[in-house]
Amino acid sequence: MDHAKFFAAVRSSLFGGRLSTDQVNGMEAILAEWQGRQFDTRGLAFMLATAYHETGNTMSAVSENLSYFASALLVTFGKYFTTSQAAEYARQPQRIASRAYANRMGNGNEASGHGWRYRGRGLVQITGRDNYAKYGIANDPDRALDARKAVEILFDGMINGRFTGKKIGDYFSATASNWIGARSIINGSDRAADTYG
Repeated sequence: MDHAKFFAAVRSSLFGGRLSTDQVNGMEAILAEWQGRQFDTRGLAFMLATAYHETGNTMSAVSENLSYFASALLVTFGKYFTTSQAAEYARQPQRIASRAYANRMGNGNEASGHGWRYRGRGLVQITGRDNYAKYGIANDPDRALDARKAVEILFDGMINGRFTGKKIGDYFSATASNWIGARSIINGSDRAADTYG
């Protein structure tokens, strides 16, 4: 792959003509891992698009921002909050995470604080104690913010289906090219058409 052409193309089409050092380093790490594996370039493009979406285009491992206003909280986590609860929890990230991620993905109840401890981190925003345990970092969830670990999680989870059971090879092959459906690799159809359509 010609890196100069790649960065020139994404700089203008996705990043408004400018790339930060962190964005370049993040994409270089993904490209380096891909070059060691050499699978379908559509899979690489999908991984890059996923990292772009999940990191808010920083292309660096980040921690989930859960500082929602009540209205946004209802849109994002409406199944876990009533209107009055959304108003009560608004702009309190730790409380929001503890409630929204309680009693699922291996997390304990809201009072356990697991929702906050195991909130989304990395290039793909792994969430929940079960996912952190898969990568041996349940006792140190901030390791998902380490650049190498974040790339390892991105590749392993998407290639081997460790997030949802769906694999990148299920959507990109000699006979398939399903950009929208591939969002199921991460977390169902959340913003699939916005991000990959």
